[in-house]
Amino acid sequence: MNILFLTHSFNSLAQRLFIELTRCGHDVSLEFDISDSITEQAVELYRPDLVIAPFLKRAIPETVWRSVPCFVVHPGIVGDRGPSALDWALMHGYREWGVTVLQANSEMDAGDIWAYETFLMRFASKSSLYRHEVTEAAVNAVLTAVDRFLSGTYQPIPLAKACQQLGNNHGRQHMLIRQMDRAIEWQQDDTHTVLKKIFAADGFPGVLDSLYGAHFYLFDAWAEAALHADKPGAVIAQRQGAICRATVDGAVWIGHLKRKSDAEPTLKLPATMALSEYMADVPVIPPESLSTSDERSDATYRDIWFEQSNQVGYLHFVFYNGAMSSSQCERLREAYVMASQSEVRVIVLMGGPDFWSNGIHLNLIEHAASPADESWRNINAMNDLVRAIITNTRQLTLAALQGNAGAGGVFLSLAADRIYARKSVILNPHYKSMGNLYGSEYWTYLLPKRVGKKKASELTDNRLPIDAADAQQIGLIDGCFELNHADFREKIEQIAQQLAAGADYAHLLTSKQQRRERDEREKPLDSYRAEELQQMQLNFYGFDPSYHVARYHFVFRIPHAWTPLYLARHRQRCKRELGE
Repeated sequence: MNILFLTHSFNSLAQRLFIELTRCGHDVSLEFDISDSITEQAVELYRPDLVIAPFLKRAIPETVWRSVPCFVVHPGIVGDRGPSALDWALMHGYREWGVTVLQANSEMDAGDIWAYETFLMRFASKSSLYRHEVTEAAVNAVLTAVDRFLSGTYQPIPLAKACQQLGNNHGRQHMLIRQMDRAIEWQQDDTHTVLKKIFAADGFPGVLDSLYGAHFYLFDAWAEAALHADKPGAVIAQRQGAICRATVDGAVWIGHLKRKSDAEPTLKLPATMALSEYMADVPVIPPESLSTSDERSDATYRDIWFEQSNQVGYLHFVFYNGAMSSSQCERLREAYVMASQSEVRVIVLMGGPDFWSNGIHLNLIEHAASPADESWRNINAMNDLVRAIITNTRQLTLAALQGNAGAGGVFLSLAADRIYARKSVILNPHYKSMGNLYGSEYWTYLLPKRVGKKKASELTDNRLPIDAADAQQIGLIDGCFELNHADFREKIEQIAQQLAAGADYAHLLTSKQQRRERDEREKPLDSYRAEELQQMQLNFYGFDPSYHVARYHFVFRIPHAWTPLYLARHRQRCKRELGE
């Protein structure tokens, strides 16, 4: 079929559905939900058999849903209606939630049901649940709904009938959640309640709260077991950009803040940076840099930590939204060098459960006095990290992608000797959508080495996502397996331990050393870096402001004014027919 995606943005769910439906043989084109007239024009140009709306903030215009079947992907159980579906599910502490695919009609979220899936809720942030449980349920539900639609015989179930069949398990209609619904009562809310409220607002819009006489939105919360104080709400410690606040029964870490301002847009920043003028007297709690325990305790905040088990070292780095600042790159490089000087035979780069890495930190670059200078510092810090991995010939390095990766984050993983990913991971191995950014991280060395020059050019020019299965097929990664995080980590541990203890370990290491020496003779790493940075210098300091404009639009969430042609294939076709 011709399927038109109508979506507010090309987010992780839309990307995953785009890949899955294309793999099924459908021709999928996409239009951003900019206005009713643009949507009507897209339908007229493409003449889709079906419209799918994976992520909308407005109703589909009547002129569209009356002319073509429109499937809305709603992140709620059958009968759940209204906005803030996942927010309310977290706030109410539901143990089970779901995704429903319904047909658009005149009443919001009240159309006939084509498919639905349920899942067990984790105690985690809304954004984490959305990237994992919601996305998996949505993929299953949408594929089921599309198959039923293709059959031509399936009759969707009216909402009232579906709710009646499900009995007391059906959802309800609710209003947009308000800040007063999320407000933290520091004098009475325990740690679990504080975490729940921040979790339910994480990603967007955050929980509005007061700190040092100013109003901030709170994001990125972590539990803390060891610290406590007598004054709930007080800032009692800081660590690697995060602040620790006392609760009635313990404490929570808050990683990011966004100042409330009605006058101008503000950025989501590391908490200590947002509160820099108040941090002088707040105690600094240094993170544990090395641990030999088998697993990390979640009852504190750390963005980088290292664990050793037998002859394998596991280097974890959990950066909010996958963005890596200059200082985080520098600290991660230091941690990697430390690991390489240990007696482990294999180093596993674990990343974090939600993201592997998305490259340079655009928010902090935008916040800097000179965004161009901070861009330069950030990309060089990334390059130093990648170089440390490439040139380490004392051990084998594995990259274990638990979460999605984009731009420089993908090329960071390519520095490892072997790369494995969870089956559901999405990769965006390109930079050009960020204002035609050229990119660095030695990608001109690492990517063709993996997939060849022709495929490397396709990946970087097409600007489209690929999933782990396709990445394995083209040789970008070495394997993908398991959807479940725990199962994936167990499999990675087996691979790493077997590699470290294998009889061919010495041969593999020798081969790696010889390969590196041969590559260096053919073309030094410094040459790749210099050529890439010459292009990046033009992006950062040249006359074309495209990168700076694109970054500004991205960090401040400026609504799309048009849909790029690489996504809007119906508009590509129209331009070709007009001979433009």
